[in-house]
Amino acid sequence: MRDDDTAAPRPARGAAGRLRGWGGVAAMAVACGLTAALTLVPLSRGDLGASPVSGAGGVLPGKADTCEDPEASLPPSSADGPSIDAIKKRGRLIVGVDQNSYRWGYRNPATGKLEGFDIDLARAIAADILGSREAVVFRAIPTNQRIAALENGTVDLVVRTMTINCNRIRQVAFSTAYFQAGQQVLAPKDSPVKGYDSSLKGKRVCSAEGSTAYEALERNAFGAVYKDAHDGSPQDEDVHTVPNQLDCLVRLQMGEVDAVVTDNALAAGQAAQDPAVALKGKPFTKEFYGVAAKLGNDDLVRRVNQVLVDYRKGPWMKAYDTWLRPVLPGITGPPAPTYRTGRP
Repeated sequence: MRDDDTAAPRPARGAAGRLRGWGGVAAMAVACGLTAALTLVPLSRGDLGASPVSGAGGVLPGKADTCEDPEASLPPSSADGPSIDAIKKRGRLIVGVDQNSYRWGYRNPATGKLEGFDIDLARAIAADILGSREAVVFRAIPTNQRIAALENGTVDLVVRTMTINCNRIRQVAFSTAYFQAGQQVLAPKDSPVKGYDSSLKGKRVCSAEGSTAYEALERNAFGAVYKDAHDGSPQDEDVHTVPNQLDCLVRLQMGEVDAVVTDNALAAGQAAQDPAVALKGKPFTKEFYGVAAKLGNDDLVRRVNQVLVDYRKGPWMKAYDTWLRPVLPGITGPPAPTYRTGRP
């Protein structure tokens, strides 16, 4: 069974000639970045060979509406339901992932296979529901299409370093948190940018559309230029706000932006790929990643939470040691789960 289902990449637009000579690692990032990073997933179910996954329930109650605790999720359960039944009938779990985030979800150039911390978790969910870690189809989706891919049924789940927050819990249903991260600045090592502060004034800063990094810049950009001013010409191109977070690293390497704002967990992997860039300052937010499902697919969310109960007991640390410890040392374990009350 194929383990991925990605659309044809868009050709790079003169990237190699504009690269600032940052060495072989950077050149490889450009070659991968402006092709793979701009891969789009079709937002329809016509090519999936299965009917849309139906869901039980509706808009999540109480806590989600008031957003007192956005990380609180439904209590875990191993029971089947409409969403689980549809996945079992199809015989495969369809998961939206990244294919460009080093050590999280990326395509190993030696094998062509998707690997990383998020990929391991997606396989664990497939093994629990369908009895096999291989019973999964990965669909590469850009940052700005994660929610749309769930809403229209292109994927069953998104496991893609997706931060749980008050805005998103009104659009999708999240599992309990499986990782803690924070927003941070990535810039060339010799840059005068010192972090998320006044040193960004007048600098060109990149972030991914629909990301919490972009939301942070909207709140306070410290005088940085972070939005693209389009004039409607055919040459218009997104430089500051891009579909995929890795596109920002490419823009940085090409000299089109001066800094990137993104999750420190992702930025650490990018700094490991390119020795010319570094994390600047300290994380300025505390954020938690969750597995996302379509609103109303409560049985699927509960099942994922049950998988996470067992995953935290050993497999989580094994995956961390394999993928993340080299670039994010010092983490002693996963965040503790919190569950909603007042609903059976």
